[in-house]
Amino acid sequence: MIVIADTSPLNYLVLIGEAEILQRLYHRVIIPEAVLRELRHPETPSAVLEWIAHRPAWLEIERITALPDPELRLLGEGEREAIILAEQHGPDVLLLVDEGKGRREAQRRNLRTTGTLGVLNDAVTRGWIDLSSAFERLRQTTFRASPSLLQSLLDRNKSKKS
Repeated sequence: MIVIADTSPLNYLVLIGEAEILQRLYHRVIIPEAVLRELRHPETPSAVLEWIAHRPAWLEIERITALPDPELRLLGEGEREAIILAEQHGPDVLLLVDEGKGRREAQRRNLRTTGTLGVLNDAVTRGWIDLSSAFERLRQTTFRASPSLLQSLLDRNKSKKS
């Protein structure tokens, strides 16, 4: 399986100290050049700037070869390029994207998606992390998710342990 990431999941996983989960789950992750630019933006948190400056070998950068898609004009540059790159790779792709508009557009194009919460949930099912601790660290960032969604994931995780 090929995994393409938008900026947001990488940003938040780095901020909570869980970026290595991506390598454990997927072995390698590909980002388009626009995501690299966003991760290097001067307003990016310093931990993310440091991480991308010394990016791990499992994080690959790939240039999109398709022409810009006008249907994606309302999305951010990273989301646009991540969706185009995912389409270039064909059907066996997982797109990591958090933002609702980008996720809906990717799903409309029949791309499989997950986001920061899905990655964390997959790591929890393998016993690699504690979900409540990861959520507490997420709350210290600008990550936004409804409290009811977070609680439902915590409840589901507790019921699996019982």
